[in-house]
Amino acid sequence: MIFDEFPVAEAEGTILAHSLREGGLNLRKGRRLTAEDVAALAEAGIRTVIAARLEDGDVHEDEASERLARAVAGTGLVAGDAFTGRVNLFATVPGLAVVDGERLDRINRVDEAITIATLPRFAPVQPKQMVATVKIIPFATPGDALQRCEDIAKDGGTPVISVAPFRSLKVGLIQTTLVGTSPKMLDKTSQITSERVSVLGGVLEDERRCGHETSVLAAEIGALLERDLDLLLIAGASAITDRRDVLPAAIVAAGGTVDHFGMPVDPGNLLLMARIGQMPVLGLPGCARSPKLNGFDWVLQRIAAGLEVTRDDIMGMGVGGLLTEIPTRPQPRGGTAPARAEAPHAPRIAAVVLAAGQSRRMGSVNKLLVEVDGVPMVARVVDAALASQAVPVLVVTGHEHERVEAVLSDRPVRFVHNPAFAEGLSTSLRVGLSALPPEIDGALVCLGDMPGVTAQVLDRLIGAYSPVEGRSIVVPTFAGKRGNPVLWDRRFFAEMGEVAGDVGARHLIGAHGDAVAEVEMADDGVIRDIDTPEALSRMIRADADSRS
Repeated sequence: MIFDEFPVAEAEGTILAHSLREGGLNLRKGRRLTAEDVAALAEAGIRTVIAARLEDGDVHEDEASERLARAVAGTGLVAGDAFTGRVNLFATVPGLAVVDGERLDRINRVDEAITIATLPRFAPVQPKQMVATVKIIPFATPGDALQRCEDIAKDGGTPVISVAPFRSLKVGLIQTTLVGTSPKMLDKTSQITSERVSVLGGVLEDERRCGHETSVLAAEIGALLERDLDLLLIAGASAITDRRDVLPAAIVAAGGTVDHFGMPVDPGNLLLMARIGQMPVLGLPGCARSPKLNGFDWVLQRIAAGLEVTRDDIMGMGVGGLLTEIPTRPQPRGGTAPARAEAPHAPRIAAVVLAAGQSRRMGSVNKLLVEVDGVPMVARVVDAALASQAVPVLVVTGHEHERVEAVLSDRPVRFVHNPAFAEGLSTSLRVGLSALPPEIDGALVCLGDMPGVTAQVLDRLIGAYSPVEGRSIVVPTFAGKRGNPVLWDRRFFAEMGEVAGDVGARHLIGAHGDAVAEVEMADDGVIRDIDTPEALSRMIRADADSRS
């Protein structure tokens, strides 16, 4: 790749290194300059541009990131669209991120232009959560370097990055008691354990209580072996102090073996790992009675994901294993929510579907309820949002809100009613934005009368969103014409809320030009809304033609 300052007359086909705004010109960084661009630059009096020209053997950043993402991604992942050399990998199922760190490091050491970043190994993930991002740093990468990375990804027989899905575990719990053991504490332990297991998709099938004696506990273990459990948990009335203590001795007496006692994770040091036949048995540390994250969670999550946990795995948990809040121990560990290790998150993008309008130009017909290919128009819009990476999906209703809500009643959306819908679109926009959760980073503002917008379009907009790279407002285009929906960073929500009348926030795009990224789409769905009976007829005919 040649990176240089090119005379404008020789710049056709080069990739612009820096955005240019001059007079009416607004050319973004990364744009491949066309003959029309070159003519416009010359007319504006610009003599040179800093740009890159690809050479033989170079692979454009988008193609390179797509190829590498395909090479490293395994089950439980889906790749987003490439944008400015980046492809994000998203989880499709709840589970644990499984990363081959050795091969990932080898790939990242091939060439400085090629990078992959992931969540920590075994981080819990939810569907639509970003697990990894592939980024090509410059505008292209040498093809031989990319090929070496693809070869490394194939070397090993397993994917470099995947998601191990949580299974529906059937879990048993035994709690031992001594004189003075509080029944309230036992009840709380049972509740917290049930919540821990259910978060991972399992169920606490049976809970029993018995005296803190080896023979008594061994008998209870034997009784639970008949329940066909996937995992047995034992919480002792007194902490385990030795491999020959009551809990491990009872496991051995019931026909089991102790694999490991202790772990380099605090809290969680006194975990006991054993098995009876093929069923894992865990002797719980005292901290497992608290909902706070501890070493038991790390082991439970891996078992729930169907991953083997060995002595070596336990002994390798020391790096990052200090989970205490402050240096002095012990400390109160309050809280009521089940333990969840929160991994660094991808941008949280919501979808706000505006479905409150009166359809004045359609006469007496509510266009949002008109069926296209058997599906109400607003339902097609909502279905696209639900199929995208956007979470959550809010639907703002107004005119005939009962009917609109009825056709969407079986979809997992949140309805927000706008009683002032007759005052214009801006009121629905304000209501929708104000109802978004506080943790949302940005929102796609979708129009209920644009059924041609697909989930793939929404995901391309989400993939392009990156405030740190200057893309806080993402706008779709078709044939150079800007359309909808627009993705807005939350820093613009306050300004958007001040808009009045029957208009949206499009004027803010011009006011914040430096923050705008345009994403060209393959069809006109982003510029085609249904405002008149004629437009509706054309759409129905086009839809019928596409099926014939």
